[in-house]
Amino acid sequence: MAIETLNCDLLVVGSGAGGLSTAITAKKKGLDVVVIEKAPVFGGTTAFSGGVLWIPGNHHGRKQNPADTRDAAVEYIRNETGDFFDAEAVGAFLKKGPEMVDFFEAETSVKFVPTLYPDYHPTLGGGVDIGRSILAAPFDIRALGKDMGRMRPPLKTITFIGMMFNSSNADLKHFFNATKSLTSFAYVCKRLAVHMKELLLYRRAVNVTSGNALASRLAKSALDLNIPIHTSAPAKELIQESGRVVGVRTVIEGREVLIHARKGVVLACGGFAHDVNRITQAYPHLKRGGEHHSPVPDSNTGDGLALVERIGVPVECEFTDTSAWMPTSLVPNKDGSFGKFPHLLDRYKPGVIGVNPQGQRFCNESESYHDVGAAMIRSSTGKETYMWLICDQTCLSKYGLGFVKPSPMPIGSFLRNGYLKRGKTLDELARVIGVDSTQLRATVDEYNAGAVVGEDRQFGRGTTSFNRYLADPENKPNPCVAPVAKGPYYAVKVYMGDLGTFDGIKTDVYGQVLDREGGRVEGLYAVGNDRRSIMGGNYPGAGITLGPIMTFGYITARRIAGIDDALEQTEEADNVRQAAG
Repeated sequence: MAIETLNCDLLVVGSGAGGLSTAITAKKKGLDVVVIEKAPVFGGTTAFSGGVLWIPGNHHGRKQNPADTRDAAVEYIRNETGDFFDAEAVGAFLKKGPEMVDFFEAETSVKFVPTLYPDYHPTLGGGVDIGRSILAAPFDIRALGKDMGRMRPPLKTITFIGMMFNSSNADLKHFFNATKSLTSFAYVCKRLAVHMKELLLYRRAVNVTSGNALASRLAKSALDLNIPIHTSAPAKELIQESGRVVGVRTVIEGREVLIHARKGVVLACGGFAHDVNRITQAYPHLKRGGEHHSPVPDSNTGDGLALVERIGVPVECEFTDTSAWMPTSLVPNKDGSFGKFPHLLDRYKPGVIGVNPQGQRFCNESESYHDVGAAMIRSSTGKETYMWLICDQTCLSKYGLGFVKPSPMPIGSFLRNGYLKRGKTLDELARVIGVDSTQLRATVDEYNAGAVVGEDRQFGRGTTSFNRYLADPENKPNPCVAPVAKGPYYAVKVYMGDLGTFDGIKTDVYGQVLDREGGRVEGLYAVGNDRRSIMGGNYPGAGITLGPIMTFGYITARRIAGIDDALEQTEEADNVRQAAG
């Protein structure tokens, strides 16, 4: 059978924020662009994400925090990245990030709103309490028309019967207060009524938020520009001529196709979170024989990294933390499979504590998911890496725990399927979860001694603006701390997971792939989680993945389109080096 040929200026492999931001920018700059996507749906990991971008100096943030400065952002990134600080890349990011936001808001369907997120380590030098994180505005996916069915749905376990919540936190507050406030009760009833109508008409939510809104807005923008997005079209092989990458062999609608790209190929395949061989070598808890359960799309199997390795470009994992760690629990499904629930909110609530397999607290549970995940890995002394999140009846009724919803939602099914463990006393709970009862009682007693007066005397929980941001402001005096004191007691087992990978393909500042000797591979670029993160394996704030991803997608596309942004060895980079000391 003859192989078909398709020609374009630029081929983008992957349809998350990295791929689509590159494709849209390139098309706007006059290039003929094609996107191929391995999965049957577009949106990538972005569609599962919180949809937040960390962009210091963006115009929304400047209104919130006019005192923030470029030098402060440099200092903060330097403190976070340590030995992996890259002055050139950081300078490019800080210079072009705000410009990228302005471009997408002015030229496309992408819109952002400000958030109240503090940096994750606001007390660190250069950290701020507000003004660097922005959020994709909600979106009605009916605007995608006939392509609505190809939009990746949100992660099922973070929805309520398929309904999405706003990352702004206001949505959730109404649901938590529905039994205590008439205003919240009316709000919840209205939201549920609208959602049930959507399910009847479309069999899914159409008013989407968070990362699903960002992915949908990017897809809408690409489709409006007549950029074809071929789904179920995996990249099989990079095509080279005289050492230059000139295209990709793929499959489109069951037909083998060679796509020739005159200007270049951009890899945006989503990283390697489900590349079993690679993560087994890179993740310390897997090296010890433990478990890892990533809630990112199963299609993120390291295809981009494998493609460059097959043409002789090495990929090595060097960061201490190669991924954005996410504590994750396994929710049993009726068919015997498991949903993966990312613990984004419950750990911050007063009355929830985390203990290791020995029954000991090991960290401030109200730090970021990445920090708690890193603490889980580093505190593990045995083969397995996991923790138990524990609370009492008062806390469970008020906030829920993991996938278990607060009162008045029933908990019986979770007790029966084993997701939720219960004990009338702490000793009984310890026996149920296999933890030494004497140690667990001692841990809770030590925590409660300070908790009764709103203090965490072990780990200082609730002492930063970020700790308090996702907690309960009505819990006085510390929104993150309350005793674990009223039985029965409950526990959920939480494993190590991730929100995507940090390590990856080495590139220059424009995203061009670098070979073994550090030279540029002509015609080949990497963006998104395929490209090594400028954050050095750390997680400074909400949106530090998507912010750089879209910024460097924008930079890479402009470079391929022939626009010289002069980002190499610039005065900007020199200023960043000087500001970083």
